Amino acid sequence: MNVKPLNDRVLVKRTESEEKSAGGIIIPDTAKEKPQEGVVVAVGPGKLEKGERTPLQVQAGEKVLFGKYAGTDVNIDGEEHILLREDEIFAILD
Repeated sequence: MNVKPLNDRVLVKRTESEEKSAGGIIIPDTAKEKPQEGVVVAVGPGKLEKGERTPLQVQAGEKVLFGKYAGTDVNIDGEEHILLREDEIFAILD
């Protein structure tokens, strides 16, 4: 399914969290926290202000860092994604 976010929204697929702790202990799924980073899948056209669009700073394919409680979880084609506003993204990771 093709998804095109509106305005300044960004669709992100979370990266997988670690299965083991630093000490080698296997962490069960119920104890894992959701990762706060992911890869941008799609971006909207930009925020509309005073009749003009302001383009977004993030682009599809970039790895980003976002807040723990940011955005809305959505399920697209059986995969979990998060839909958030550009201002909820803290940084672009290299």
